[in-house]
Amino acid sequence: MKKTLLYIILLICPIYVLGQNNLKHEVYFETDDFHVLSTEENRLLLFISGLDGVNIEKISIYGFCDDRGSKHYNLALSQRRAEAIKTVFSNNEIDESLISNVDGKGEILLKIIKEDDIDQIRGLNRKVEIIVTKKTPKPKEKKVVVQTVPMPKNLKTTDDIATGNIKEGDKIRLDKIYFKTGYAILTKESKPILEDIADLLVKEDNLYFTIQGHVCCTQNSRDAVNRKTNQRNLSLARAKFIYNYLIKKGVNKRRMKYVGMRRKFPLGGKPEFDRRVEILITYIGEKR
Repeated sequence: MKKTLLYIILLICPIYVLGQNNLKHEVYFETDDFHVLSTEENRLLLFISGLDGVNIEKISIYGFCDDRGSKHYNLALSQRRAEAIKTVFSNNEIDESLISNVDGKGEILLKIIKEDDIDQIRGLNRKVEIIVTKKTPKPKEKKVVVQTVPMPKNLKTTDDIATGNIKEGDKIRLDKIYFKTGYAILTKESKPILEDIADLLVKEDNLYFTIQGHVCCTQNSRDAVNRKTNQRNLSLARAKFIYNYLIKKGVNKRRMKYVGMRRKFPLGGKPEFDRRVEILITYIGEKR
C-alpha cells in the first residue's frame, strides 16, 4: 500500500516549475542504490524531451540520501546518484557544458509526521533533484540575425552536385537536413528538402558515395543513445534513415554505403547543426 501511494505521488508530481525561469524534476532511487530504475529513467527521458526548444542557461544536478547510514557513506552515495543522472543527460544529447553542478548533498534529515509515514518519507528523500535554469530572454530587436551553419572549407553542398563541381573525396553537406534530439527522425522542415536531394541523386546516377551520420553533445566522442531503440547507435541510425529513404526514392543501393561518425567532427554553433548527415563521394563514373 505504501509503495502504491508513493508511486501515485510520483506520477502526479513529476515536474515542478520554480518561478518563471526554472524547471525542476526529481528522480527516485532504491535503498543503498545509485542505479536509475527503468521507470524513473522513462520519466527522466520525458523531462529531457520537454527541454527541446528551451533556451537553457545551466543545469544543476543534486543527489540526496535518506537518513540511514553514516554521513560519509551517504555523501558518497548521493554523489554517485547525481553522476548517474548526469550520464543519462550526456547519453541523450544534452551538451555537458550546460551542466554546471553535479553534487552529492548527503542525507536529508527525517521529519516524522506520523510513525506510519517513515518508509514513505525516506523513499521521497532517496532522490536526485534536477534544476534547469532558462536563459532570460533578451529584448526583441528590430533586425533579427539568423544563425546559420558554419561551412568548413572542405565541405560542399548539393548545389555543387547539380553543377558538376565535385570530385572523388569531396564531402557534401545535406543542407538543412536536421534530426530531432535523440532520434533518427527528421524535423518537419527537413522532409521536403530531403525529397529534392533524392531526386537530384537519382538523376546523377554516376555518383557513388558513403552516407555519414553525426550526433552532437556526447562525451568522449561516444555515439549517443537512440531513444527509440535504447541502443548507442544514433549516428549510424541517422545515416541508415537517409540510406533507406534514398532507396525508396529510386537510388540504386549499390551506389551507397552508410556509417556512423559519432561526434568526431562537430561543426560548432547550435547543437542541431551537429545532428546532421553528410555524404562522401567515393567514385564518379561516366553518366549513362
